[in-house]
Amino acid sequence: MAEKIERVYTVPLAREFRKVPRWRRAKRAIAALKKFMKRHMKSENIKIEQELNEKIWERGAKNPYPKIKVVARKEDDEVRVQLFGLKFKEKEKKKEKKLEEALKEKEEVKKELKTEVEKKKEEEEKKVKPTKKSEMKQTLKKK
Repeated sequence: MAEKIERVYTVPLAREFRKVPRWRRAKRAIAALKKFMKRHMKSENIKIEQELNEKIWERGAKNPYPKIKVVARKEDDEVRVQLFGLKFKEKEKKKEKKLEEALKEKEEVKKELKTEVEKKKEEEEKKVKPTKKSEMKQTLKKK
């Protein structure tokens, strides 16, 4: 089974974002957070949760928080980072449910198509094909 590691960090962002122009600070803070997590969690695959990203950008691009407290969870080789105090969302289960629902919908559509095709075949069978010329003329007159 996959090993799960969960740690709490206070990440110093100010050291990094003060090295760039004011208008680029929030972007640099995100980069600093990723760099910090790569170093401490020993993984290249870092995912920042939406709430954390919004918190960093909350005061605009020019004035991000100088430090932020986060929880990092490592599963397999993926590290997910969330604000301290918030729970991680279970995304995998939602994806599985969506796939199951999509498969059910596809099956229903296939059944409907089959019934429509069968109805058309029955209608065609009901129509008797005329064998004699006189019968052919009568069917043409009706149309």
